[in-house]
Amino acid sequence: MSVVTRFAPSPTGFLHIGGARTALFNWLYARHHGGLFRLRIEDTDRKRSTPEAIEAIIDGLKWLGLEWDEEVVYQSERAERHAALARALLDQGRAYRCYASQEELEEMRARARAEGRPMRYDGRWRERDPAEAPVGVDPVIRLKAPQVGETVIEDAVQGRVRVANEQLDDMVLLRADGSPTYMLSVVVDDHDMGITHVIRGDDHLTNAFRQTQLYQALDWEPPVFAHIPLIHGPDGAKLSKRHGALGIEAYREMGYLPEALRNYLLRLGWGHGDEEIISTEQAIEWFDLPAVGRSAARFDFDKLEHLNAHYLREADAGHLVDLLAERYGSIDDAARSRLLAGMEGLKPRARTINELADLARFYVAQRPLAYNDKAQKLLAAEGASSLLKELHKRLGGLSEWSEDAIETEVRAVAEQAGVKLGAVAQPLRAALAGSNVSPGIFEVAAVLGREESLGRIADAMAEGERRRS
Repeated sequence: MSVVTRFAPSPTGFLHIGGARTALFNWLYARHHGGLFRLRIEDTDRKRSTPEAIEAIIDGLKWLGLEWDEEVVYQSERAERHAALARALLDQGRAYRCYASQEELEEMRARARAEGRPMRYDGRWRERDPAEAPVGVDPVIRLKAPQVGETVIEDAVQGRVRVANEQLDDMVLLRADGSPTYMLSVVVDDHDMGITHVIRGDDHLTNAFRQTQLYQALDWEPPVFAHIPLIHGPDGAKLSKRHGALGIEAYREMGYLPEALRNYLLRLGWGHGDEEIISTEQAIEWFDLPAVGRSAARFDFDKLEHLNAHYLREADAGHLVDLLAERYGSIDDAARSRLLAGMEGLKPRARTINELADLARFYVAQRPLAYNDKAQKLLAAEGASSLLKELHKRLGGLSEWSEDAIETEVRAVAEQAGVKLGAVAQPLRAALAGSNVSPGIFEVAAVLGREESLGRIADAMAEGERRRS
């Protein structure tokens, strides 16, 4: 059997972190088995489904690198196919028209609440003659579900799970306005798309029992179900926005790399020994459902940042420059060249693209720099101006502009002034970076180049004089 999985989000909101993990597991399972990964947009709720949400879901999947096979299926376009099968079940006596009014249904709910049990339709129209139907009431069509015995699912993650059929009622297939329900649409679409494995959150487990009954009524083979535990916050509580229950676009904006987020989501509920850093190629080779745990995974931003820092260090410098350019807006060729030359010194100091952008900003800044508070204090300190003046003179006379040559001159200035190296390097750092923090200052000067470095030192000397006056 060729494996076909699917990701089937409802476009009533953005692609959240739990949905992204579900998509990843489906994608990996299909790739591992050489099968297909399909995308279906379950947009039957026309009031809540929006084009913006559809676009965000598709963009989020593409950003994560989870490309799907074949065309996107839009569930709303298949409503007539869904309704036709409900009518076929009605003709076969496997479904029936229910004329229960809203008042009757509300009475059933009130009785269930009073008795402390879930609401279940009582089947009052199951065997009743439609000739008794009240005038002017449009019926729904309900599945004539089995009332005795049990429905059993051999779940690929949860193991064998079962429910007594008396606990499930006759679910609605077609609403009174003739529109198909979610349960019917999902089963028909999964069958027609050839889905062999339904991998989704375990909050759908109850749905799986009802859907299995519908598969049986349609004389179709159910897919293999695999219900993965949900993601919780670090405190074990249900995932909320404060824990990280955000749209994928938020993680992109926070500066996480897609490969890091994929790696992190993979390890939320699945493992391969003690491996933490898992490439996409390894994930495809290793991923399978038996290794998915049955306990809820806990989202941890610290672990995500740790992984992201690793992938930042491993990332191609040119790719990172492109990402920074997106955040800065347009940058000229000189700034791009400085970023590229300085990237290896910047990468180990950042955990996210946003941090990297902040650290690297001085490479693309226009003169005169804006100095942070600590840099201003360094430039205004006693003796800083004379040290910078001497540095400007010595560095300006260098025949070779290199890290080693720059370091030699800076050390010579410190020795001549009878101070420690830091007393010279710190005002130099403030002058070149506008901050008290940067990569190695000799590297910074080499990357900036002779003209830019000397210009920034001159600017800093003027700033120091201005602050002392």
